[in-house]
Amino acid sequence: MAHEVWTFAEQTNGRLDAISFELLGRGRALADKRSTRLASVILGGNIDRNGIDELFRRGADKVYMVEKPQLKSYLNDVYANVLVYLVKKYNPEIFLAGASTTGRSVMPYIAAKIKTGLTADCTEFDIEEETGNLLQTRPAIGGNIMATIKTPNHRPQMATVRPKSTPIPPVQEGRTGELIAVDVPDNILEGREKKIDFRPHESEDENIQEADRIVAGGRGLKKGENFRLIKDLAHLLGAAVGASRDAVDRGWAEYPQQIGLSGKTVVPKLYMGFGISGSIQHLAGMKTSETIVAVNNDPDAQIFQVADFGIIGDLFEVIPELVTELEKRKGS
Repeated sequence: MAHEVWTFAEQTNGRLDAISFELLGRGRALADKRSTRLASVILGGNIDRNGIDELFRRGADKVYMVEKPQLKSYLNDVYANVLVYLVKKYNPEIFLAGASTTGRSVMPYIAAKIKTGLTADCTEFDIEEETGNLLQTRPAIGGNIMATIKTPNHRPQMATVRPKSTPIPPVQEGRTGELIAVDVPDNILEGREKKIDFRPHESEDENIQEADRIVAGGRGLKKGENFRLIKDLAHLLGAAVGASRDAVDRGWAEYPQQIGLSGKTVVPKLYMGFGISGSIQHLAGMKTSETIVAVNNDPDAQIFQVADFGIIGDLFEVIPELVTELEKRKGS
């Protein structure tokens, strides 16, 4: 039996984040191909046991839990120390984490410490039959090609996975697993960082990755004050506000609202894009939306290739008409 496949289960204030469950689908498929067990690793200060039970019901065979007051909040040094300790103690074959803020911070640190490879932002995985190596596929050269990478000489094979790139596995009622509470030496719970305070980003009250509806704006809005049109329409639709990288780079929107390879991947039921041409980087972040509506005055805009409904027209005329119609319907 091969060594275990691990996934990193993230928590916020003790409650597991969605990415913890998304990773189980990826991990379960790889563990089955390698005829081994799937384990999730969770660090925290006061971890919700219901979340751990859910890890088992959604596919984990084991959960390694380190529960210490020093782990309540994420600190890169301390988390990395603990994860390096666990990797050296249990020797997993594969270790996956989400390409979240936490995953992008801690996984490179671990890989450097244990001298192994790390492939970031993967969208597909497979096992090479002849060698058992993990095949890690990710967009490269601005999303123009898909590169497959492997780590043949070092273990564990490590990768981060784009959030929302895979559905959460269904619950299997009655499924259980083995919970292993690991005690770690006090000295590895010490780091160079200290949490002073936490101030949420102004736009973090709406998480575009969890939104069922998104209204997004791009360079076609021409200037920052025009982004109010996007916000007004989003408000009427009960939607989150998204943006292209161009709009964020110009300061019209905030980074947590950015959709694309360098931002977030979203899969809403409704995505509406205004003044967004549809670069490969942006399309990679939203093309799996259930229904895509695009408005652009360029009939050759790339976004029309993935749109379910396309309007070739001036967004400054289209949005006010949509707002008027929605207000009329709400009034009636």
